[in-house]
Amino acid sequence: MTTASNTQSTLVTKEGKSLKEAITQANKAARNRALLLVMPLLIFLILTFVMPIIYMLIQAASNEEIPNYLPNTVEAIASWDESQSANGLPDEAVYAAMHKDLVAGRENRTIGKAAGVINRSVPGTRGQLIKSAKKAKKMEPPFKEALIADNPKWAELPFWRFIQRESGAFTINYFLKAVDRAYDKEGNIVQAKESNRVYLKIFLRTIIMSILITGMCVLLAYPVAYLLSISSVKKANLLMILVLLPFWTSLLVRTSAWMVLLGQQGVINETLIAIGLIDDSSRLSLIYNATGTFIAMVHILLPFMILPLYSVMKTINPSYLRAATSMGSHPFRAWWKVYFPLTLPGMAAGVILVFILAIGYYITPALLGGAEGIFISNLIADNMKGTTANFKIAMALASILLIGVLLLYWVFNKLVGVDRLKFG
Repeated sequence: MTTASNTQSTLVTKEGKSLKEAITQANKAARNRALLLVMPLLIFLILTFVMPIIYMLIQAASNEEIPNYLPNTVEAIASWDESQSANGLPDEAVYAAMHKDLVAGRENRTIGKAAGVINRSVPGTRGQLIKSAKKAKKMEPPFKEALIADNPKWAELPFWRFIQRESGAFTINYFLKAVDRAYDKEGNIVQAKESNRVYLKIFLRTIIMSILITGMCVLLAYPVAYLLSISSVKKANLLMILVLLPFWTSLLVRTSAWMVLLGQQGVINETLIAIGLIDDSSRLSLIYNATGTFIAMVHILLPFMILPLYSVMKTINPSYLRAATSMGSHPFRAWWKVYFPLTLPGMAAGVILVFILAIGYYITPALLGGAEGIFISNLIADNMKGTTANFKIAMALASILLIGVLLLYWVFNKLVGVDRLKFG
């Protein structure tokens, strides 16, 4: 045994290397070749997916306006302690720094941008800054008295609290707006005014609608996938063509077709009137609301549920059900206890696929949703077209949506297990 062991330990290749070393080098070379093969895809994903997400998260929290447009005030107000100041107001040094920034902002034409940013959180300050900036060159020290004499708003604490709070390089202000929150006059985070609460309602609608769409896709896709799995090859191919047909048609064309079908003067309403189920004055409102969004998105996303289910059902041996029924089980009980559990990996794959696609959908809600059926993606797109502040709110909304989807994916993984999914 000792001789055999010594012989085995000294096995070498033709080149004189030990066998263990040669195998290790071969495995390393194989891994390096595999890495080189996937390197173009990896670089592409980093440039087009990872880096834009990082940029989005940074932009949503960045706060360059106040530090850039009011640099002297930001530096001077850093040491301000409201509780230790007379009347709570900043001292002369802060007002002098603000006066300097007003003069520079007037000359550089940046004071309007700073005023716009501040005015969104402290209403009424836009006119305060712009008017005082026009007169700033003629003001004489002490600037605290001069500015307050020019406009009493310079003696209001909410303005100075905002400047001090937003003096850093990063801010949560846009994230607060994205969840319908705001700062009150004392600087506490509170719920926004009723007229300004928009985003949480749309977030909730997006989640609920996505869940309902996913559930309806499961109900419609399951029997279709089952029929595909038990049909002959000829029938299954024909049915598969019908399932895949939407993929061969432009998404915009499919959505436009639903506009024709669901409209007030559309095919469905005209048909119902023709057969006498409704009269002309009772036309159904099936478009520009949540109903139109729901119907069209179920149709568009249905194939993404059918295909994973079919791929799993096709691998299930039909004899399992026959064996269960032959042993005395009721057909439904045999299906529920034997067949249905085997289809869960395909169903779970379809659910996660359809839900994630639905929660970020844009075109269909935009064309069919109206005011009642739009998703959060539509508000993100609308804000992207606006000012710098609107762009940052869009980034904050997109970041919250991304984080929410990742959390849902994490919960789904804990409950179901992503490793059990089968996409085909």
